Amino acid sequence: MQNEWQGKWALVTGASAGIGVALATQLAEGGTHLVLTARRGDRLEELARKLQAAHKIQTETFVADLAQADAPEKIYSFTRQKGLAIDLLINNAGFGQYGELPQAPTQRLLDMVQVNCAAVVYLTRLFLPDMIARRRGDILILASTASFQAVPYISTYAATKAFDLLFAEGLAEEVKPYGIRVCALCPGSTESEFHAAAGQQQFTGEHRQETAEKVARTGLRALAEGKSYVISGLGNYLGAQSQRMVPRRLVTRIAASMFRPAKKA
Repeated sequence: MQNEWQGKWALVTGASAGIGVALATQLAEGGTHLVLTARRGDRLEELARKLQAAHKIQTETFVADLAQADAPEKIYSFTRQKGLAIDLLINNAGFGQYGELPQAPTQRLLDMVQVNCAAVVYLTRLFLPDMIARRRGDILILASTASFQAVPYISTYAATKAFDLLFAEGLAEEVKPYGIRVCALCPGSTESEFHAAAGQQQFTGEHRQETAEKVARTGLRALAEGKSYVISGLGNYLGAQSQRMVPRRLVTRIAASMFRPAKKA
């Protein structure tokens, strides 16, 4: 897996933190050239310089906010202008929001759907025809263990990740005749900035978190092996699969009891 994409170009969204940084780092270690995109340009530039110096690869950065509907087109146009053939598209960018739905800012919820779902479809639609024409290419989509059931109090986030999982699984079968691999990476709780951004800090200490490096390695290996989805971590795998034997409503009730916000005094 280490050298699977050696000498090729990969595009990583959400590359300024967490799993995105880990994915970019591991690809660079294997000799993959990188287009890094996220909202925070200073972090992108710092990461690009670090990886380029350490691994003698080529890097490009492009600042974009995928909550903006035209961001995918701008990213695609940038790669075309640079003459880069993207052989690996990593749809990693995404975020969540914890709490009761009526208390969440409306625009944040809509932006979540835009980033987690619409941008994933748009970027995939833009880059896939070029992959088909070359008869090679790979796509990794970040889903979640939340993809496998409804999760009250992060209902919108879980729904977007269910979309990502089903989109990846269906597309994987659709493009297999063209020699293209698609995989959904489904991590559980991971050491990153995700929980702080989502307002879920209180849950980070309740379960052992995987490192972003472990999650990234799991996803890249699964993609290289041609899997259509992978759940990172044995405990996460058993949890996601065992619920299939339990009525869906009961699973949702259990999730609600775990995530219900504490009552304010």
